[in-house]
Amino acid sequence: MNQDIRKKFPFYIKNKDVSYLDSAASSLKLKSVIESLNDYYANNGSNIHRGVYRLAYEATNQFEETREYVSKFINSNLNEVVFTKGTTDSLNKIASSYSDFIFEDDEIITTELEHHSSFIPWQVIAKEKKARLKFLPLTEEGKITVENFKKVISNKTKVVAITYVSNVLGYVTPIKEIIEIAHQNGAIVILDAAQAASHLKIDVKELDVDFLAFSSHKMYGPNGVGILFGKEKLLNQLKPFEYGGEMAHLVFKDESSWKDIPYKFEAGTPVIAEVIAFKESIKFLEEISLDKIHEHEMKLRDYTLNKLKDVKGLTVYNKTAETGIITFNIENVHPHDAASILDQNNVCVRAGHHCAQLVAKFLGVTATLRASFAVYNDYKDCDNLVNAIIATRDFFESF
Repeated sequence: MNQDIRKKFPFYIKNKDVSYLDSAASSLKLKSVIESLNDYYANNGSNIHRGVYRLAYEATNQFEETREYVSKFINSNLNEVVFTKGTTDSLNKIASSYSDFIFEDDEIITTELEHHSSFIPWQVIAKEKKARLKFLPLTEEGKITVENFKKVISNKTKVVAITYVSNVLGYVTPIKEIIEIAHQNGAIVILDAAQAASHLKIDVKELDVDFLAFSSHKMYGPNGVGILFGKEKLLNQLKPFEYGGEMAHLVFKDESSWKDIPYKFEAGTPVIAEVIAFKESIKFLEEISLDKIHEHEMKLRDYTLNKLKDVKGLTVYNKTAETGIITFNIENVHPHDAASILDQNNVCVRAGHHCAQLVAKFLGVTATLRASFAVYNDYKDCDNLVNAIIATRDFFESF
C-alpha cells in the first residue's frame, strides 16, 4: 500500500510518529466516514422511516442505502441485513431469540477460540435449558479442523457457535466444510465474523451460513454499528429481539403484530449517522479490494516475524496464522507492563486476554500481547514494533 492510504485517515495528522497496531480491537476511522457523520449531524439530524418531510425522507434513503451496500458486500438478500449495536449485540440477540428452539439434551458446539460474546450466551442458555455445551477440540497449535469437528457433531447438535477468524491467534476456520457437516446433522451455524469482515471476502450464499455477525468499527467505520445477517426463513421464525417503536405493525390492547424483516428486529431510533457513514467504509474496502488488503497485511506480518525470529526472550504463539495478527509475550514481563513501555516507544498494541480467556488458558498464560496489522500500516511500523520489543525486553532485564 502507498502513503496515499494514510492520507485517508486523519489520525495521522496529529499522530505521525505513532505505530497503531491494535486494529483487531478497533480500527482507525476514515476521513470520508468522519465527514459523513458530520454532514448528518450538521445538516440533517432528523429521525428515519417516520417523517414525511424532506429531511426525514433523505435520512431514510441514506440509511437504507447502507443496507443495500452491506447486502451486496456479503451477497445476501436485502431483508436479511439487520442493524445492531455491534457484533456482541448481534450474537447475544440471536442467541436469546434462538434459545426458544433449544431443549433438554440438545447439544451446542463451540470452541476455546471464541470471543466471550460468541460462547457465553450459549453457556448460559445451555444451563437454563439443560442442554449440553460441547467444545470442539483444537489442534496442539490451537487451530479448528474439520476432522476434530466431526468428532463432536451429532444428530443432537442444534447450534454451532463458532468464529471465522480467531481474534487472538488469527487462524482462519475452515468454515464452509464445517457448515456443510453441521447442516447434514440438522444444526444451524452462527458465525462470528468480526475479525474476518475487513480482511476476507464473505459470501453468505456460497458459505450457506445461517447467521453471521460483524462490526463497523473494525472496518475503518464508526462505532456503534453492527450487522446481523440471518437467512430469511430463519429470521421469520424468530421472535423480535426488542419491542417498541418502528418494529410494531398493528397494536391493540390485547395483542400486537410486527413488521416484516428486517424492521421486526430494529426497535427504537438507531444510530442513524453512524449507519449512513458505514457505507463509506464499504466503498473504501471494495475500492482497494479485500484480497489486496489481506496480501498487504500478510506481507507486514511475515516481515515482522522474520525480524523477530532471532530476538531472544520472546515467545510468539501463532507463527502460522493466516491473518495479520501476531500474539506474543516477552519472557518474565507481564503483558500490561510490556504494553506500557511499548507505548512509551509510540507503539500501540493490545495487552490482556482480548475478551477470550479460554484462549489464554489454552496457551497456559495469564495474558498476551497482540499486534494487529491493517491497511494503513507499513514496514516502518514493523521496524518500530521490533525495536520497541527489544527495548522493552532490555529495559526489564536491566533490573
